[in-house]
Amino acid sequence: MEQDIQQRISDFLKAHDVVLFMKGDANFPMCGFSSQAVELLKAGGLDPNTLTTVNVLADEGIRQAIKDYSNWPTIPQLYVKGEFVGGADIISEMYDSGELQQLLSTAAA
Repeated sequence: MEQDIQQRISDFLKAHDVVLFMKGDANFPMCGFSSQAVELLKAGGLDPNTLTTVNVLADEGIRQAIKDYSNWPTIPQLYVKGEFVGGADIISEMYDSGELQQLLSTAAA
């Protein structure tokens, strides 16, 4: 079962350039950290229509499996081009330094 979920996550990340595993979705975040992550991605130049979100509250299996997949204990989690970027704190630090904007511009290319 766990192996199947890990494979689903891997396949999903290969199919989408920018993925945010979060509580809620981009239009209705259900926690402050998820909301902050969405706002920073938009502020960083990401077209909201290109952001794929996964609501971990809708699937308890995914909620735990994504933490195991990334070896990161918290939600939200950002992936760009299949690579784990980090959680809300990392996204915020990257935005402040300009790294996030640069990463998002390469993801859109």
